[in-house]
Order: sequence, then C-alpha cells, then structure tokens
Amino acid sequence: MPVVGCDCDVCTSDDVRDKRTRHGALLEMDQGTVLVDTPPELRLQLLAAGASNVDAVWYTHAHADHLHGIDDLRAFTARQRRDIPAFVPKEYADLFRTRFSYIFDENFQPPEGTTKPRIRLEPFGPGEAPTILGHRFEPVVVPHGPINVYGFRVGSLGYVTDAKELPPAALKTLKGVSVLVLNALWFGRPHPTHFNVEEAVEAAKTVGAERTYLVHLTHRVGHQELLDRLPESVAPAYDGLSIEIT
Repeated sequence: MPVVGCDCDVCTSDDVRDKRTRHGALLEMDQGTVLVDTPPELRLQLLAAGASNVDAVWYTHAHADHLHGIDDLRAFTARQRRDIPAFVPKEYADLFRTRFSYIFDENFQPPEGTTKPRIRLEPFGPGEAPTILGHRFEPVVVPHGPINVYGFRVGSLGYVTDAKELPPAALKTLKGVSVLVLNALWFGRPHPTHFNVEEAVEAAKTVGAERTYLVHLTHRVGHQELLDRLPESVAPAYDGLSIEIT
C-alpha cells in the first residue's frame, strides 16, 4: 500500500510505516542470507535493505504476490556467478518451471552479453526438513483456501504467512518458538483464506511465542491503530523492521 486509486486514511497516511510493500523477508545467518519469497517489489525492497547477497530462497507458495519478482535474483547470480538454490514445495515445482520457463529450461540460453537468473530448484515435501546454510528448516504447512502454504521453523523463529488456521501439525512444529511471524488482514470481518487480526491474535496465543509480528496487512488498518489495539506481545511489522533472534 497505498492501494492504487485509493484515498482512504491509511493510503494517504503520513506515517512511513503505512507504506507497505508485498510480503518478503531476509534471514541473515552466520553462513549467509536466506530470502523468503520474491514479491514484485523485490528490487526496491533489496535496495532499501542494503542487501549485497542472497544465498538461498525459501518459497512459501506460488501466488503472484510472493513469486513474481523472481527475475530480480539475476542481480545476484550474475555477480556471484553461481546458482541460487530455491527451496520450493514439491507441489509447486512444475508451476515454477512452466510459468518461468526461460529461467528453468536448461536448453534456453540468453543471447551473448545478457543474463538470466541462475536458480536451482530444490523441491521439498511436507515431512522433509531441508538444511539451508547449516540450519534445519522445518516446514509448517497451513491451509490458504484450496492450496497449501509452507511456512517454516528455524531455531526459535516460526514463520507463517497466508494462513487461515494453524492445524495440529503446524502447532506442534511451532511449539516453543520465541518469535512468531504471522499473517493478518484487518479487524472484524472474516476472510475465507486469511486470518483477520482477531484470529491471528488467538493463533499467536495458542503458539505462545514471546513476541508475534503481524505481516500481510491491508490498507483497512493503519499501523498506529494496530499498536493501540493489539496485546502487548503482538506488534505489526513494517517495511524495514529488523529483529535480532538468538
């Protein structure tokens, strides 16, 4: 946000925390950086974050707002001259290959003097926990309407986006995390494929993390309103937020 053509209070807000781009995150670890999703604003987000490298990508699912900035990874692969492993749920791997065939078709080579992203798909299943940069990433599978979304747990961080509920298996994996990232849209009206704020707060209470950050918020709720109405252990995320997790 702001939403194109909208003049609501949030879209016209002077609070920089109300200028939200689409979902993405960088996990900076001892052995490198893992990018979570490649949203359409990826280039601008990476510039704002001062990112100099991406060593791996975790994809939660294949919706456009989480995937269609994938071409901007070429800035790293052209400089690093090596493939970036992309950890993709098995059920979406073929979709990646067909939607972005110019990237994943080994028979297609760009004209001399030009580049394409060098991305190596690493498909994984619900019960498989890939090791990425020396850390175990445990999938957290949640329903998002008719499809599954793959969050993860790594160390004491639980990360879930685009969820409508946290099934028992997801709650089991998330038990004991100190920081939880969770999606929410707005207060009040339920949504068929996403948590609203009240549902997200209840889900966070069930997980019991020391701190929960809400992402995937909409222009129907502003940052300050969220701060005023959320419980002390839950806070709205915003573009540029940086958290240290031990």
